[in-house]
Amino acid sequence: MFKAIITVKLRPSILDPEGKAIEHALQSLDFKTLSGVRIGKLVEMQVDAADRAAAEAVVIEACRQLLANQVMEDYTYELHEA
Repeated sequence: MFKAIITVKLRPSILDPEGKAIEHALQSLDFKTLSGVRIGKLVEMQVDAADRAAAEAVVIEACRQLLANQVMEDYTYELHEA
């Protein structure tokens, strides 16, 4: 059993209106030193696989098919034995 931690973020070339809105709100709250806010998502899941290679294959396929929009988003993952 493995635990996967997947981070999905918009590619740098894609505008992030939610990040911009949060950046503006932070600056209006006097956090003037904060900038470049980008929003992403974090997904944690258990992977029941025989070995690390099989677990990685499942995680990558899940990201490709559902968790990350391949046109607009990039993803990274960590895999830990549970």
